Amino acid sequence: MTSRTTRLLAIGLLLFASAQALAQSAPPAPLPAWEQLTPQQREALIAPLRDRWNREPDERPRMLERAQRWQSMSPEQRAQARHGMKRFEGMNPEQRRQARALYGRMKELTPEQRTALRDEWKKMTPEQRDAWMKDNAPRRRPQREER
Repeated sequence: MTSRTTRLLAIGLLLFASAQALAQSAPPAPLPAWEQLTPQQREALIAPLRDRWNREPDERPRMLERAQRWQSMSPEQRAQARHGMKRFEGMNPEQRRQARALYGRMKELTPEQRTALRDEWKKMTPEQRDAWMKDNAPRRRPQREER
């Protein structure tokens, strides 16, 4: 073996050993319950909400309604809501527009009608979906920043 090959092999072994050590290190300790958080930790968690509350007074009723709705949800419903929020965050603006239109329409339907619309939507061509969107566009609200 050449000197260069030996050095490369040694570096590779060191990197492999380092990766193994990192993989075997203990996971971070779970964070404490709210009551055990320090005042600084609590402030760090609350500050963004307080800032938004103060910055957007017109949104306060909506923010409060959402908080109350969240409190009334079961753990399963909360998990479903989190999953939906993650999906929405991954959508492009056009997909978000369609999702808003579908959601607005679905809220007005019975469970049977929702299932029928969902099945119908899956069968539609992009052109048919565009036509549906024009016929069922959601009410326009003041524009907010996309997050």
